[in-house]
Amino acid sequence: MPESKWQKSSYSGATNECVEVRTIDGLVELRESDEGHLTIPTTPAHFAAFLQAAKSGEFDHHA
Repeated sequence: MPESKWQKSSYSGATNECVEVRTIDGLVELRESDEGHLTIPTTPAHFAAFLQAAKSGEFDHHA
């Protein structure tokens, strides 16, 4: 799988304070735009499970 470019949510607008995501070597990587040298690698399956949990409100009580 070829490396992809970093992407951020359209909800972030023009701000640089966001979480970005990309795929690289079969993994998904996450980073904060203002700390671009620090990345969190994970599998596509774990990332999909995280997104599903976030969409269902599982983390809402942590705010």
